Amino acid sequence: MAISLLNHVISDLCLGKPALKSLSFFSATVADALSAIKASQENFITVWSCDHHTINNRKSNYDDHDHEMGSLCKCVGKICMVDIICFLCREDNLKSPSSALLSPVSAIFTHHSHFIKHVNPSTGLLEAIDLILDGAQNLVVPIQITASTCFRRKHQKTKDSTTHNGREFCWLTQEDVIQFILSRIGLFTPIPSLTVEELGIIQSKILTVDYHAPAVDTLEAIAQSLVEQTSVGVLDEQGIFVGEISPFTLCACDETIAAALMTLSSGNLMSYIDRGGPPEDIVRAMKASLKEKKLDGLLEMLGDDYSSYSSSTSSSSDDESLSSSSCSSRLARYNRSWSYSARMVRKAEATVCHPKSSLVAVMIQAIAHRVNYVWVMDNDCSPVGIVTFRDMLHVFREHLVSMLEEWDA
Repeated sequence: MAISLLNHVISDLCLGKPALKSLSFFSATVADALSAIKASQENFITVWSCDHHTINNRKSNYDDHDHEMGSLCKCVGKICMVDIICFLCREDNLKSPSSALLSPVSAIFTHHSHFIKHVNPSTGLLEAIDLILDGAQNLVVPIQITASTCFRRKHQKTKDSTTHNGREFCWLTQEDVIQFILSRIGLFTPIPSLTVEELGIIQSKILTVDYHAPAVDTLEAIAQSLVEQTSVGVLDEQGIFVGEISPFTLCACDETIAAALMTLSSGNLMSYIDRGGPPEDIVRAMKASLKEKKLDGLLEMLGDDYSSYSSSTSSSSDDESLSSSSCSSRLARYNRSWSYSARMVRKAEATVCHPKSSLVAVMIQAIAHRVNYVWVMDNDCSPVGIVTFRDMLHVFREHLVSMLEEWDA
């Protein structure tokens, strides 16, 4: 029975999770965050606030108060490349991006802390789902420390950069919880076989932009999509979906994408991100536009060795959810292919499904493409809406709660 999942705690989902890499909220700069993200295998870096004065006053009895000492360090947020790109594109930072990078890391975010929730390893699965539905993007969990790890830490001369007063933490994402449920999906029969339309989890309110609109006009939508863990759809003049500008894809780029945002159309930006950069004529147009706008700082960021990229050959989508040949031909018309970033590990084409797609099929699609959402398309390739991991978790929570009520009765 699905209710057996309620016996699981968060620590069951943490097996094999790596310790978080981190920056100090008080001393790190935006440049530090940028370097850390580029050096990391993840697309983000966590930012921590530690009360060192209190910690130093209590260190004499450190071993007896490990939990208390660890609680004095708190993850206050996370920073990804999208945060840095949006920061560089602020009006007051465009003139001198290099100076903006020297700003304290706190300048990037002022409202991110509620996306992060610290939880105990014994936190139940249902409570974790409730936290996610309340807006948490990540759950920070202490990692159990073995005796050998404690011995190593007591004898090491320097402090491990991933520890916080002797403690290590990992975190769980919405994807981790969805994967855990998917591994036990048979317990939820018949819900997984129902369509997303039948379940009523298609969000009709979506973020979109016109293909020919200036990319800079999408900045607010991109920032909002990062908060909502969704994406910005790109539509042609007929309102047909031709692709997306996804924060998940942008996170795999570097800071030079800010120059593209300030000069290209939304459609060209989409191609720039997904296809390996624009052709030579668009590169020249970008540089000319930056000179015209007197954005010498962004022009300098591109560098003289900023090479153009060929149009490359088109690549067909691995997604078979849209069987309509007319829809496939529309998408193929835009000739989208691999992302230019060496850090990109998946195709950047939009992940789409049909309203009649089953819940389990949509779950698998999202996990396979490492995104928190799937676009829902009609037969004519016009967007119906979007389905997110949060929508899916809401369905599973309702099922678990109803079974729990039946069990208690």
